[in-house]
Amino acid sequence: MKKIAKIIIKNRIHIILITILLTGFLGSFIKDLKINPDVLSYLPDDDNVAVLFNNVGDKYGGNDMAIIVVQTDNIFQKEILQQIKQLTDSVKSIKGIGTVTSLTDVIDIKGSDWGIEIGKLIDEYDMPETREELDNLKEYILSKEMYKGTLLSEDATTTLIIAKVNTGVDKIAVTTQIKKMADKININGKLYYGGLPFIMNESSNIIMHDMVWLGPIAILAIAFVLLLCFRSLRGVVLPLLTVFIAITWTLGIMSLLDFEITLISNITPIILLAVGSAYTIHVVNRINEEKDTNRMIALIIALAYIMIPVLLASLTTMVGFLSFIFGSYLTMIRDFGLFTALGVFFSLILSVTFAPALIAITQKRWNPKILSQRADKHTILSNILKNISKLIFLHPKYSFIVWTIIILISIVGIFKVERRVDMIDYFKKDSEIRRTEKLLQDKFTGSMPVYVTVKGNVQSPGVLRTMKSVQDFMEQNQYIKQTQSVADLIEEMNDVMGEGKKIPDEEAKIQQLWFLLEGQDIMEQLVSYDLNEGLIQGNISTTDNEILTAFCDDLEKYIAENQSEECQMEITGLPSLYKRLDESIVQSQMNSLIIAIILVFFVVAILLRSPIRGFFAIIPISTTLVLLFGFMGFFGIPVDIATVLVGSISIGIGIDYAIHMITHFDNDHKTTNNIQTALEQSIKISGRAIIINVISVSAGFLVLLFSNLVPLQRFGLLIAVTMISSGLATLTLMPVVIKLSSKFIKV
Repeated sequence: MKKIAKIIIKNRIHIILITILLTGFLGSFIKDLKINPDVLSYLPDDDNVAVLFNNVGDKYGGNDMAIIVVQTDNIFQKEILQQIKQLTDSVKSIKGIGTVTSLTDVIDIKGSDWGIEIGKLIDEYDMPETREELDNLKEYILSKEMYKGTLLSEDATTTLIIAKVNTGVDKIAVTTQIKKMADKININGKLYYGGLPFIMNESSNIIMHDMVWLGPIAILAIAFVLLLCFRSLRGVVLPLLTVFIAITWTLGIMSLLDFEITLISNITPIILLAVGSAYTIHVVNRINEEKDTNRMIALIIALAYIMIPVLLASLTTMVGFLSFIFGSYLTMIRDFGLFTALGVFFSLILSVTFAPALIAITQKRWNPKILSQRADKHTILSNILKNISKLIFLHPKYSFIVWTIIILISIVGIFKVERRVDMIDYFKKDSEIRRTEKLLQDKFTGSMPVYVTVKGNVQSPGVLRTMKSVQDFMEQNQYIKQTQSVADLIEEMNDVMGEGKKIPDEEAKIQQLWFLLEGQDIMEQLVSYDLNEGLIQGNISTTDNEILTAFCDDLEKYIAENQSEECQMEITGLPSLYKRLDESIVQSQMNSLIIAIILVFFVVAILLRSPIRGFFAIIPISTTLVLLFGFMGFFGIPVDIATVLVGSISIGIGIDYAIHMITHFDNDHKTTNNIQTALEQSIKISGRAIIINVISVSAGFLVLLFSNLVPLQRFGLLIAVTMISSGLATLTLMPVVIKLSSKFIKV
């Protein structure tokens, strides 16, 4: 390592110039980065639930509902109805919108002197104007189950405009255009926006806000901690500068390779800011400890010493992130793991090349006594480390017992941990999205679409009756207020003809009624062009994960029991996709943790040439995992799309502390051949860098508490908890285990 250190110091000018040029080149691509907040789009391309969901969108005019809620004292006012008509027509004109349904553009079936009359619910050429006409229209609409609770609230104060967005279009652009059009019309009432496309729009805005504001706040927080700990400009600037360059390189490559920012990868810069700075912190800390009076020699000695532990720490951290590639079902988590690992690699390279090179050309004078005294000025830090050493060596068994009790209590909390994939839960309780969803659930059928595709002759009495039986089964669920299919229209028409609200027994009779429906816009939403498939659609008015999963399971069972050669059915929709996401979270959590722990053990054991060292290294992270999930259970923090990452990340980051301690202990033990002395020195020197890193990393991640996305708030808090746990376990539990086990095995 000394040869490599000499080469780095010798070529310091070249290293700095190359770093600057590369940063400028890759940084130029960052402006082209795109944001994709659609979690569902990151299910694998071959996922059958996602494929079916997209097929429904392609065939039936879109599957994502962008819902505009209009609320006023009374919807049945001439001006309000005209404005709803104007907004409906405007939304229809937007590219990417499949179909639009509202009071002013929905089918109505009623009897007349000539038999059946099929037209619009409200005639755009003969809009009601007088109070009597408006009241009569209100009474008529509320008498029809087809509209009450689906398009109009029972108190007639709220109505919906439902636009289905086509698959494969830019939903953010579409919903932004809808809002602009609504603002121009200036409807006399309160507007709310709901449904998945608007949730994605709001998520995109929050991601952009977080990237712009939280990054600088995290930098200030970490800078403040570094200034307190190092008390030098170099101790602040170098860690932040190197990690800023690493972030620039990472985001530049993401853009260059046409990857997008997601709900997960938007925290990659903050993770790198907190994690990547650790390597330079250890480098600076080691250089400050070097006693040689010759500036270049001191740099070479310090760099040669620190390269191994920093290399080990970064490799194991990369392993923690790369475990997501092999252990995760969602592609966005795999991408997150890949690029965060790449950012860690860049941080490693910069910490052992660029940082020492910069020190070499800027450090004109080298006074090891001043550097050592400056380090010793951390009286509080030094006292903490001294007290830790005393505690370990005077009462090792007591320390071990305390940790055992903490672990046992945490195990109890693990059984309380819940899973949650509710996208509404991503937003704060007072957010507009949450208020809109509550309004949709209270007054309407919610915004979670459920679809059942029915393959067969949709003009067959048997197929139509099967569709109605499935609808009846769905509506038995208290959260499904109403469903719709072409069978409803046939029943309605048959009733108007005076033959009862039922499916006719003869296919010829159905075909006669069908003829009257041809050309109606609604038919494109309910049946395929070749009439060999129909669609049952409804909404479920809850986002509770357990309820959605139970509903999907019950419906799948019912469908399986009622399949026939004549009628084949499949379920899809957001509940099915949420169920798949929930299953993927469990799969991702278990696979990533197992892979990360195994890989970390082997990496440490191989590089340190000692399985025992590998075992010691995983003690702090294993303890941290137990504490982490226990904390989540006791404080009601669920495993969701963001917190599912914490376990593997805590392994990757937390192992750094153990590696620096183990490496320092290994070197000192070889020199002194005294376990207690080696441990004391490790705690004194590496312990200082560990505490500085714990505080700075925790400060960086706690900035996420200011995010407007709840999962990211939880993520930031949990990472801080794991860092503190890892640091404490490394400085107290691991030395105790080493000391106690030295009586039985050769350490």
